[in-house]
Amino acid sequence: MVKRTSSSLCWSLLQMLLLGDLLVTGGIVWGAEPGRVVADKTLVAWVYPANLAQRGGSVLTLENPEGQFDAVVLGEIEPGRWMAGSEFFRRTHREQAAWPAETAGPETAVQVAIVYRGREVTIYRNGQRCAAYSMGSDPAKFDAESVVLMGLRHQDAGGPRFFAGAIDDARVYDAALDASTIASLRPNDPAGPKPWAWWSFDGDKAADRMGVFRAAQLVGGAKIADGRLHLPGEGSYLLASSTPVAPPRTRQSEDWPIWHVTALPEEGVCLPYDANGCIWWKGKYHLMYIFQDPKLPNGGHCWGHAVSTDLVNWTFVPPSVVPAPGDPDVGIFSGNAFVNKEGKPMLCWFGINAGVCVATADDDELIRWKKHPKNPIIPMPKPGEPGHGTYRVWDPYLWLEGDTYYCLLGGNELNGKDTLYLCKSPDLVNWKPVGPFYEQPDPTWTTEGEDCSCPDFFKLGDKHVLMCISHKIGGRCYVGRFDLKQEKFFPERHMRMNWPGGMFFAPESLLDGKGRRIFWAWVTDPRSRATMDQTGSGVQSMPRVLGLDESGRLQIAPVEELHALRRNHRALGQRALASGGQVVLDNVRGDSLELALRIDPGRAQHVGLKVRCSPDGREETLIWYDPAAKKLIVDMSKSTLRKDVVYSQPPFNAYFKRHASAVTPALHTVEAPLELREGELLELRVFLDKPMLEIFANGRQCVTQQIFPQSKDALGICLFARGGDATLQGGDAWDMAPSTFVDQKKADR
Repeated sequence: MVKRTSSSLCWSLLQMLLLGDLLVTGGIVWGAEPGRVVADKTLVAWVYPANLAQRGGSVLTLENPEGQFDAVVLGEIEPGRWMAGSEFFRRTHREQAAWPAETAGPETAVQVAIVYRGREVTIYRNGQRCAAYSMGSDPAKFDAESVVLMGLRHQDAGGPRFFAGAIDDARVYDAALDASTIASLRPNDPAGPKPWAWWSFDGDKAADRMGVFRAAQLVGGAKIADGRLHLPGEGSYLLASSTPVAPPRTRQSEDWPIWHVTALPEEGVCLPYDANGCIWWKGKYHLMYIFQDPKLPNGGHCWGHAVSTDLVNWTFVPPSVVPAPGDPDVGIFSGNAFVNKEGKPMLCWFGINAGVCVATADDDELIRWKKHPKNPIIPMPKPGEPGHGTYRVWDPYLWLEGDTYYCLLGGNELNGKDTLYLCKSPDLVNWKPVGPFYEQPDPTWTTEGEDCSCPDFFKLGDKHVLMCISHKIGGRCYVGRFDLKQEKFFPERHMRMNWPGGMFFAPESLLDGKGRRIFWAWVTDPRSRATMDQTGSGVQSMPRVLGLDESGRLQIAPVEELHALRRNHRALGQRALASGGQVVLDNVRGDSLELALRIDPGRAQHVGLKVRCSPDGREETLIWYDPAAKKLIVDMSKSTLRKDVVYSQPPFNAYFKRHASAVTPALHTVEAPLELREGELLELRVFLDKPMLEIFANGRQCVTQQIFPQSKDALGICLFARGGDATLQGGDAWDMAPSTFVDQKKADR
């Protein structure tokens, strides 16, 4: 295909003289110079912006391995203004209000050029200078080890940092061009100075015609058609480099759970994906969750809604609550479900920029919800208003106690420690502040910087449990006594549900018709944001039953309903586990399994199993018990050879980094407390669902992880002992069948 050009003869000659990586024209040999270091430079592109309200996407970015970048960015600081983007604005002029705003629409091409000459930066639009300034530092330097991005501002950018529109031609010159030369350039025309790198998108090709950045991949819906690069926006970009890059990962090619509730493809990267609004009503389990609708402004935070009669098979119905024009809140964040005085289910949430909001079910299927006309029922106090500086409105938990509604507000402090602030009301409209709900009595229970968010408060046995998170570490809970007369909670124990390196975050529970306290949690993702953008992200843990033993300690077990997924039972007989050796379970292999093992630790210093083992031994995830340390340990140091997977603390660090190498600190183990009583066997129930790994130990401990082996043959299972002999007393293994998921989310509401 020959594109339109102002010099079709020159273009035809150029095509005829294309010899590998050499371009010959006008007696000049154009060849790649991969060793060249570029400081003075010119970035030029001919673009069609899809809209002028977009903020912070890049048409053309040069980025080096150290993270420095220079980019042609639209509207990040001032709407509609082109600017020279750089890391942390180091080479960017911030005072842009006087710069001319862009007026081109999706049908009009505009040439944008940015020239770097020493410390001087000049921005041109259609050959006319529109801005100029001096940088406070020397120019960034780039070479063939750098990468080029089109669409995404830089590799560690997230959120809305994507350009939406089309690019007709993009070039990088390794020199500072003058104004007359820039004005003379024409898209897809080789006349003029030799570019260092050049994308004309002819023949629907994404490669650099100059041969410096030979390898290219299109991500997240980016495509080349009719001689242009088309970028739909959120998540879409072109990535070019000098060496081959792996094919983009997709939802279809990536490991994806088959019996856990997960985000739907159109829900993208769910950040957050908190379980919310959990309720058992009229024989059905309702699991709601936060996701982000890309069609909505302000992040598009909504509550999705999945329904089940058996905790195994699920139907996705239309979202329960979404921000709408005229609402006081611009997004739906964490909260809960409760039943009001009239016996109707209600939802409570933190309305972004507003406060605590509620809605009432309009049908017994809980599909339609009517928002309260007085929302926010507990507003965020402004300076000078009652409550300002006394309490923070955040992550509410609302329930009915007798004739009184109580609401807990998350993220508050008392004497430098986490707490919840309590408010009460007779009618959901008139609220009276009560005060801090509890004071943490033991400073060793938590570490500095932990908060109490996503609270869930309920009676369990003869105690009360406050389940919550700290953003620093993840899921946790207090167990103690609730004094209704004093309207205070007195914690007696603190128990973690996640540890550094783990992925268990934002739990929420319900009480079902059998009297069970069942809960789920968002299992965060250890993959880099670049991978998540390609595949989507969002997994809920398997449903679990929470209980208390006679000493007041938590008991955790999988729901029995999951037995329905068991297939191909294999009984495991007694086997000796010799010190330093391992026993391969030849008849037990796979990535969707349930294992139930009874192990006598004997004299072993470490005893356990390895899962998702590759045939060559290069990939494996270890699970072991350490009797001396009294810990259950998951070791991910060999879980994968992939470079886009990293474990860290907090558990959502990877969501804000394009590359795993930027995530710190990198952690390789999760260590959870577990003490076996004298003579007690180690009883492990291990569940695998593709990347999901959930380990239950002796009914009182659970560790949750996601693992992503590179090898599709990483399916092996083996047992091992170190520092002494141990014995497998017996066990069982089952393959786990897929659950059924029905998507009715797009049905008419």
